[in-house]
Amino acid sequence: MIKLLPILFLFFGLHSFAQSYSEQISTHREKYKQDFLKESNSPLKENDLQNLHFYDADSNYKILADVEMLTNEKVFKMPTYDGTSKEFYRCAKINFNLNDRAITMTLYKSIALASNPAYKDLLFLPFTDETNNVETYGGGRYIDLSSKEINGNKIEVDFNKAYNPYCAYSDGYRCPVPPEENNLELAIKAGEKKFTGKRKK
Repeated sequence: MIKLLPILFLFFGLHSFAQSYSEQISTHREKYKQDFLKESNSPLKENDLQNLHFYDADSNYKILADVEMLTNEKVFKMPTYDGTSKEFYRCAKINFNLNDRAITMTLYKSIALASNPAYKDLLFLPFTDETNNVETYGGGRYIDLSSKEINGNKIEVDFNKAYNPYCAYSDGYRCPVPPEENNLELAIKAGEKKFTGKRKK
């Protein structure tokens, strides 16, 4: 019986971690939903929230990436789905392994938001993957990070927090199109799925 104790502690310890992580993601998603009701330009109302869907929380999609900061990057126009564009610059490259694949992605900073004190540290991570047009929105998804989260040239990237742009729910928004360099040739079964409500005009 004594020999079993370390195994039992390990089992219950891991089980407790899985529960707490799932609860963290659940709390994050509840706040995400409520933010739609607080935003003045939100495409969704309270009745629409039932049509938001997510993959189950999976800590395998929470990764620690190596960060390579970029310097002297030129501002470029990232196309948006309404046919216009927004100005960004490449801020950093991140490298990590996921599902036995070595992956490199680019983090961007918005020129418009960089001058706003509330968003000056925001790092934008748009991406597409093989779930698009199948289980997730065809136009790709986004993750928000912060330059303050970079610690020792590392940053945590949690694909469980990947969310849809407003364009997934309605016309009339200028949502950036994820650049080709962030097109992942694997399925990211984490984060937000397709919206199942009626698309708004």
